[in-house]
Amino acid sequence: MPGKVSDLLWGPLFARGYDRLIKSTEDAGLRDQRRSLLARAEGRTLEIGAGTGTNLSLYPESVSELVLVEPDPHMRRQLESKAPAGAKVVDAGAEQLPFPDGTFDTAVATLVFCTVPDPQAALSEIARVLKGGGKLLFLEHVRAGNPKTARWQDRLERPWGWFGRGCHPNRDTLATIDASPLEVIDTKEGSMPKAPAIVEPLITGEALLVER
Repeated sequence: MPGKVSDLLWGPLFARGYDRLIKSTEDAGLRDQRRSLLARAEGRTLEIGAGTGTNLSLYPESVSELVLVEPDPHMRRQLESKAPAGAKVVDAGAEQLPFPDGTFDTAVATLVFCTVPDPQAALSEIARVLKGGGKLLFLEHVRAGNPKTARWQDRLERPWGWFGRGCHPNRDTLATIDASPLEVIDTKEGSMPKAPAIVEPLITGEALLVER
């Protein structure tokens, strides 16, 4: 029942207000971190959990095709209203991507793996749809290295998850990527500006699919 109530009541409100909710964080530097990461995208590009389309204006000309997957209907409506001509919006979760093996050169995930129900399955699917030598570009808030902050992430996981539509603030996403078929070749620790402490720890990086 709580999940249904959240979806029916909070879901539409959260989606409509999401851009305003994160504006101060984006303006304070997160947008620049996104832009720096997405400058590495090229060729046929798949964005996982594209949300309301925060990344849309940041993709470089080296991206020849853009496919945006988003399973949340409320977020997807916002995304469809912003998607540029030529971009394709697809209703799909990260664990079951409706694309053939080896379709994409680049996959992008920004602030996504905190909400994916099964991150390991999602990473296996991303690896499946990437071409050999393809890359995953990621920007994710993660479990804090500071034990005190990590304990608060654990304590507040449930109420934060309700507010953040399934967001788990305490996931060790880098370890999950390390355990996937992808090879992490670059990672940088940082922080999400003007964000609550439980979602402030941030990692950005790139992982490759070893040539098939």
